[in-house]
Amino acid sequence: MRAMSVQVTVFSRTGCVQCNATYRALDGRGVEYQVVDVDELREGAVDELRALGFLQLPVVKVEGAAAWSGFRPDLIAGIEKRAILPSDATWRPAIARAAEG
Repeated sequence: MRAMSVQVTVFSRTGCVQCNATYRALDGRGVEYQVVDVDELREGAVDELRALGFLQLPVVKVEGAAAWSGFRPDLIAGIEKRAILPSDATWRPAIARAAEG
């Protein structure tokens, strides 16, 4: 599997069961991500997450897509699909071979 080209950030807290499930699902799919511990954020950052409508952890923010909260394996699968881009060097030869016959 090639390296991710999509930036993923997981806002979480130590001991959060859904956060740990999210890490396992991301790791299982080979998705690279950055963890941000909400307890270490500047004052008011958690309030900003709440103001955006997020009431539970983790909050997962994916570059170029809507963020979500909670353990969402369906949306994690979507991250993997976004990472397989047409610019991947392996796609052109496969298409050319299919066209040939």
